[in-house]
Amino acid sequence: MIPLFSVEQVRDADNYAVTKLGFQSNILMENAAISIVDAIFKNYPYIDLTYRFGIICGKGNNGGDGFAVARHLMLKGFTVNVILIGNEKDLLGDALLNYNIFKNILSNTSTLKTFSSLKDLNSILGSEIIIDALLGTGSKGTLKYPYDEIISKVNDAAALRIAIDVPTGLNLNNAEGEVIFNSNFTITLAALKNGLYYGGGKLHSGKVVCGSIGIGNSYFDDLDTNIFLIEPEDVSNSLPSRKLDDNKYTAGKVLTIAGSSSLPGAAIFSMNASMMSGAGAGILAFPKSEVPLAQAKMNSAVVFGYNDNEDGYLKLSNLAELSEKIKWADAIAIGPGLGRNVETQKFVNNLLQKKSDKIFIIDADAINALKKQIYKKVNLNGCVLTPHHKEFADLLGISVDKLEHNILDYGQKFVEETGSYLVLKGSPTIIFNPFGEIFINTSGNAGLAKFGSGDVLTGFIASFVAQQGDVEKSIIAAVYLHGLVADLIRKKESEFGITPQKLIDLLPSTIKFLRKSVV
Repeated sequence: MIPLFSVEQVRDADNYAVTKLGFQSNILMENAAISIVDAIFKNYPYIDLTYRFGIICGKGNNGGDGFAVARHLMLKGFTVNVILIGNEKDLLGDALLNYNIFKNILSNTSTLKTFSSLKDLNSILGSEIIIDALLGTGSKGTLKYPYDEIISKVNDAAALRIAIDVPTGLNLNNAEGEVIFNSNFTITLAALKNGLYYGGGKLHSGKVVCGSIGIGNSYFDDLDTNIFLIEPEDVSNSLPSRKLDDNKYTAGKVLTIAGSSSLPGAAIFSMNASMMSGAGAGILAFPKSEVPLAQAKMNSAVVFGYNDNEDGYLKLSNLAELSEKIKWADAIAIGPGLGRNVETQKFVNNLLQKKSDKIFIIDADAINALKKQIYKKVNLNGCVLTPHHKEFADLLGISVDKLEHNILDYGQKFVEETGSYLVLKGSPTIIFNPFGEIFINTSGNAGLAKFGSGDVLTGFIASFVAQQGDVEKSIIAAVYLHGLVADLIRKKESEFGITPQKLIDLLPSTIKFLRKSVV
């Protein structure tokens, strides 16, 4: 796991470096500038002296970093055009120091201007590379003029866009912002910051690397954090393992309660995903009137037809009929394609009220059955819920906008209250465990935004839980692999060709790929 830190924790590192380690603050800025320049050329080795750099600098320390970077680039022979957004008289400390040094050694091919109108941006808009050193971590709230107009114009430029520390306009405390510098590459300083990896941070930071201020990692090794990025090694170590004497019943038994006459495909995807991801035995509980349809599409699972009186949906009266199958299972997936019939919702609520030690993976229509505060009346302890943002907002009874304004807080409060695991599907998918930890997935792409993708993920989770019983490991492995399959499809074909069936069929080869890549 890669630890992520808050803005406050990273800011304290500067104070620690000065008061405890004896650094002068201008040395920290110089180290940062050297690290930023190194990161640019390491990640874009094709950049040569034909490339022009445009740098937008603010009057604070982020601007000071920009002036120092401009100096290093100019001394390498590059044309560097810099615009100060603000007044020279407002510059202080290290920002003023690096501004003056750059101004004093300015070459004939480079320029330094003070912003007076949007026309001044013309000196940088033709650059092949534009660097944002405007506001840094101090950016909060909506950008005002001229910052909003500057960022909007720069975002329209046909240039490689690089952000120093954080894209201007992004509030790292909640990963939001109305107008945000749309960076292709962000060099964040001292440590990785959690707001760069979800919400607006995910959308606007591009590739993120960590730049150094020269103090090493020991300071951050001693800090507590509860937010982590998932790495391939974590997934490889989280996969179920088979014993030599396993049989089909000891290798994981999955019961999938899903599907209806109007939505049969979701159940089929979910059940087949469980079997393809290693479950030893699987039963799909399905309307009796539709059993031939489902049975014809099963890879190896058994279809149990419950009495639906030809209506094609699950009813409260089916609870007794399914009781033995529920006792039999190691993990139970419920929800994909069930429909939102009132009787079906009663079944879900009664089942979860009476559940004992069974691990349920609750998805789609089963989540819908728990909204309007009903989730507070059932036993979700140890369960896994897999909503997308709209489903989770409806579950809580709030708007999607309100959820996304404080998405980490809402997720943490929910699992703390219910004792459940929350897999909040999105870009990225975020996992919350009941112990206060958050795991941000690093795989997947927009091709997963398709009917059936979530049903496949539910099947993967149920299978891994049934095989090993460790809920957290199972979720981490399933979520990452679900995204990795999609990434490999996109690399070989494109994101347009990602389908639920391909996600299922290519999982075994993706696991093989993962194992080889982490050896």
